[in-house]
Amino acid sequence: MGIRDLVYGAYAKRITTGLDHDRIPRHVGVVLDGNRRWASEQGSASSAGHRAGAAKIEEFLGWCEEVGVEVVTLWLLSTDNLERPPQELDSLLGIISQTVSDLAATQRWHVHPVGALDLLPDYTARALKEADAATRDIDGITVNVAVGYGGRRELVDAVRALLTEQAAEGKSIDDLAAVLDVEHIAAHLYTRGQPDPELLIRTSGEQRLSGFMLWQSAHSEFYFCEAYWPDFRKIDFLRALRSYSQRERRFGT
Repeated sequence: MGIRDLVYGAYAKRITTGLDHDRIPRHVGVVLDGNRRWASEQGSASSAGHRAGAAKIEEFLGWCEEVGVEVVTLWLLSTDNLERPPQELDSLLGIISQTVSDLAATQRWHVHPVGALDLLPDYTARALKEADAATRDIDGITVNVAVGYGGRRELVDAVRALLTEQAAEGKSIDDLAAVLDVEHIAAHLYTRGQPDPELLIRTSGEQRLSGFMLWQSAHSEFYFCEAYWPDFRKIDFLRALRSYSQRERRFGT
């Protein structure tokens, strides 16, 4: 172990010791951004960046486990990403399918897909559903893998599901309008039954959410990190937790 590793380890330990463990977020959402730019700066194809980003996920979940995070949402593919050139998209979907299967095979976490699975190729949707079924009873972190996910699409799907449910019960639009409230929408989101994310992290220096968890992020704290996702380190995660724990959460006031 070199001097740099020793210094890094000591610094990480100091931050960890200083964390207020009563203020660790239960749910952390992450926009895994920067894979393609990382690959470009390495002189590699974009697929190399996506593979490097995928390889970071299991390590990241281990960090979340160590501090007691209960739910993690990883945005792996947006609805906009589905418009990428076919060759790049096919490669990315293959990497995602394998990554999800590998996460499920560890039997450490409940891997739960969130997104419009009907927009995905059959093999990708099948891999996501199989991972969910194979890990459903695991008592560990819930890992939401957001694939084919868009915040606006989620709200549309939630309203559509709510209307379909009401129609099946013989109720009219007027009946629904008379009682419709926040809880009705929340109960039909992809993340229904889960706590909303207290902390949302985006890597690569971009300071926007791009529609990530539009409904659920109403009271979230945001943390933007300059590192590309493949370069995201434990120290970066700990800094995000430290920043979160030091904030006075106002919940919209």
